[in-house]
Amino acid sequence: MRRTLAATAVLTALALHAPAARADELPSGSIGLVFGVLSGTGADAKRLGFGFYQFGMQAAWQATNTDRRWGWSIRAATMFGTLYNGTAAQIDSQLHTMQMDLLLGLRFRPWKTPTRYLTLRAGGELLRANEPIPPLMQRAFVGGIASVGLDQYVGGFMFSVDVRYGLIGNDGPSALALLVGVGLTGP
Repeated sequence: MRRTLAATAVLTALALHAPAARADELPSGSIGLVFGVLSGTGADAKRLGFGFYQFGMQAAWQATNTDRRWGWSIRAATMFGTLYNGTAAQIDSQLHTMQMDLLLGLRFRPWKTPTRYLTLRAGGELLRANEPIPPLMQRAFVGGIASVGLDQYVGGFMFSVDVRYGLIGNDGPSALALLVGVGLTGP
């Protein structure tokens, strides 16, 4: 009986002095490719037409570990697009664009799996086209952009799906895009 009490006391003391279990950290960074489809919205639907991003790169930093349901993120992307059937394409049959954006945001995990996050991001965008876009008849625009999406970690990769809307807050062309990205994750 004394041995059982002594063993219980020793095990209890060891358990009280044991370090707390640490949460697993997910990879903080990712860099990879992004592709997608886009279309002008409102009056810009006719001006821009519809098309796709044939090539894009994005890099992200998100400090997240598995014991927290939320975290912050920053993402930068550069994408090259081609738009068809837009009235702004006067010289070439397609409107070619280059978009650079920087987004700050929140990531939230409403479910139990620690590798999937909903994302809400907002930031700024630079847009450049090969031809002037009405009604301002400019080729370069600066404005806001917002996105909602999903990030999923699988192995050493992060897959993302985003719906983005921009340009916000100016007279530049507005477009809605559905983007799919895959990035290599790391520290």
